[in-house]
Amino acid sequence: MLSNVLSWIIFLPIIGAALILLVPRNEKQTSIIRWISVVATGLQVVLAVFIFMKFDRNTATMQMVEQAKWIPSYNIEYFVGIDGLSVSMVLLTALLSFICIFASWGIEKAVKGYFALFLLLDTGMMGVFCALDFFLFYVFWEVMLLPMYFLIGIWGGPRREYAAIKFFLYTLFGSVLMLVAMLVFYFNVKDPVTGGHTFNMLHMMDQTLHQGLLSQFNVRLLVFAALYIGFAIKIPAFPFHTWLPDAHVEAPTAISVILAGVLLKMGTYGLLRISYPVLPDAMMYKPFAYGFVVIAVINIVYGALCAMAQKDLKKMVAYSSIGHMGVVMLGMSGLTPLGMNGAVLQMFNHGTVTAMLFLLVGVIYDRAHHRDIEGFGGLSQKMPIYTGIVMVAFFANLGLPGLSSFISEAFSFLGAFSSTAFNLRVYTIIATLGIVLVAGYMLWTLQRMFLGQLNPKYADLPEINGRELFTLVPLAIIVIFLGVYPAPVLNLLEVTMNNLIVVMKEAPALWGMQ
Repeated sequence: MLSNVLSWIIFLPIIGAALILLVPRNEKQTSIIRWISVVATGLQVVLAVFIFMKFDRNTATMQMVEQAKWIPSYNIEYFVGIDGLSVSMVLLTALLSFICIFASWGIEKAVKGYFALFLLLDTGMMGVFCALDFFLFYVFWEVMLLPMYFLIGIWGGPRREYAAIKFFLYTLFGSVLMLVAMLVFYFNVKDPVTGGHTFNMLHMMDQTLHQGLLSQFNVRLLVFAALYIGFAIKIPAFPFHTWLPDAHVEAPTAISVILAGVLLKMGTYGLLRISYPVLPDAMMYKPFAYGFVVIAVINIVYGALCAMAQKDLKKMVAYSSIGHMGVVMLGMSGLTPLGMNGAVLQMFNHGTVTAMLFLLVGVIYDRAHHRDIEGFGGLSQKMPIYTGIVMVAFFANLGLPGLSSFISEAFSFLGAFSSTAFNLRVYTIIATLGIVLVAGYMLWTLQRMFLGQLNPKYADLPEINGRELFTLVPLAIIVIFLGVYPAPVLNLLEVTMNNLIVVMKEAPALWGMQ
């Protein structure tokens, strides 16, 4: 089982999707399709827990590796494996995919197509976090694009076609740049065994195997810039962020959860998995390094200001995600153990917190059929359980001590502030303005929606139900548990991230940089 557990966790959703397509048309069709999806994603969770238990926290080498020839004439392999960076994302993806099946229970339109596409999307996401062959990584990256386009474009809100096309075009543009970078690596990295070209990402990380164009520093900078834009669109980093609010507002609730909880993390994951270890000298190049920090600070402050200006609850949460992903970028930029571990922990924590927020938006939208923050008022009087869960999510989002985001954000800020590789103190101080702004708009929203006089229109608003609680309570438990005891996730990351820092700091000497 251990020898092929990654293949099972990647392709179980595909098996589920195939079974869904075979379901005959009858009155029980919808129920069967839903439960097939539950079983497929539930087994993924079981495998993710198995991986978590068996994972060796004391080594930075890839584990549970599976490697086989795929297209031998071009040295393309089916090559998957995980380290501390990827295993945390595998856990997050499995958990959120399972929860989102229950969040999709109310889908009535083209049920077979929706759940089949969702499971295909699940396979693409899981594959990205496990792939160690760049060609395979790129295939999984592109596999996600089409299902997400249709899930927004068919099952989304009134402006769903516009949002889906915008998402598609932005992501496709980033994919083209990534393809160019991949081809440069392929033709200019030598396979140590055959001496030919390679897509093997572990070989690409070995700087002694770089030749040809990759021996030229200017070319390396250009390739790094192309990769950065491709990944920055996914994060989304300023100024490539404009697709996100539209996609979130129009997407169904479960798809918004996946967008914010998993897809945004793929941008920062790609930087840490490919850009940092393959082109460490480019990241250490000061104009790039400080530019990266400036964009992180803009994300934090600008995202918070935009969130504060929103009247649509879902759009507010979307802009909030832009700001919190800026914290991830800030933590990554200092190249300190505290900052790097904090950044990846923030990726995991933001995935759980933002999933709660979008699920909670979906709960109130299903009842009131609008998301206007100022259109509510006094909801705590009619929905006390819902209000309690909202308070956990809101306070976690603003970084209250005792909840998960506080630890990861504190590590990210402290890591950037204490950086010896770059002087980031001024940037970090400016970025802390975002903490105040987040607290401001979250508490203001809480006041307008839940406190004060009850809006008579909602005197008969029903309380949150059991299925909705089933999607939210596990996330709330994780948020509280990791806020008190973050070691289970930090222990996964520490050795891998510390090894990456060593690789980065050796780059200047290796490439003769000052």
